[in-house]
Amino acid sequence: MRISRLTPWAAGLAAAALFAVPAAASAGQQRQAAAENPAAAAADYYASAQGKTGPALKTALHNIVKTQSKVTYEGVWNALKVTDEDPANPNNVILVYSGRSQSKATNGGGVNDWNREHVWAKSHGDFGTATGPGTDLHHLRPEDVTVNSTRGNKDFDKGGSPVSEAPGSLTDADSFEPRDAVKGDVARMLLYMAVRYDGGDGFANLEPNDKVNNGSAPAMGRISLLKQWNQMDPPDAFEQRRNQVIFDRYQHNRNPFIDHPEWVNSIW
Repeated sequence: MRISRLTPWAAGLAAAALFAVPAAASAGQQRQAAAENPAAAAADYYASAQGKTGPALKTALHNIVKTQSKVTYEGVWNALKVTDEDPANPNNVILVYSGRSQSKATNGGGVNDWNREHVWAKSHGDFGTATGPGTDLHHLRPEDVTVNSTRGNKDFDKGGSPVSEAPGSLTDADSFEPRDAVKGDVARMLLYMAVRYDGGDGFANLEPNDKVNNGSAPAMGRISLLKQWNQMDPPDAFEQRRNQVIFDRYQHNRNPFIDHPEWVNSIW
């Protein structure tokens, strides 16, 4: 099921609740309130951002989402088994570019295993696997080892040749195009990273631009396409559930562009 990109956060949370893992008592009163009264929780979480646009909105969202718990890189393995669980098979995860449902137990570095894909390539800003952007679950997804290697640190653009083991994905020498079903997911993950990491915390200021071949610069392209992808592929139940699980169980912050995809055009 696809949800309209203008659907309020409360409606998305209600859909996500079909799959959400119950919050632990230690998760805090705010997350308990989200379960009991989604509309009120939505208004509270984003209260300081309401009515803002442009740089003021970006700053307000940064100040909201920077309050988070952090996961170790080793801890990402187990977290992804929960955040990306296949709703139709609790023993499996869904691989982001491949779309394949694969056993949770096959994580590793071998051929046909799945590993941890940094959607914002970790070389773009040179943050590696450091706790912070290198372990932020909002842009880490399970992916086939070979497909992950094929994507490498390429920027996102259109065109190229089909990617083996990732039907619908394309690649060329300097870019990668994900399958249609996750184009919006990719856009919203990248733009979350640009809001969350603004040069504080000892990390680079991550920003989207409209180029490819960004190399080690703290930039990812192409923003013109990311905006299109955000509109053509609005948040679905899987993406909304994922956002909720990260909030409830792990980082206790949200990706605002899953809750409010219209904010992408308000900022960029």
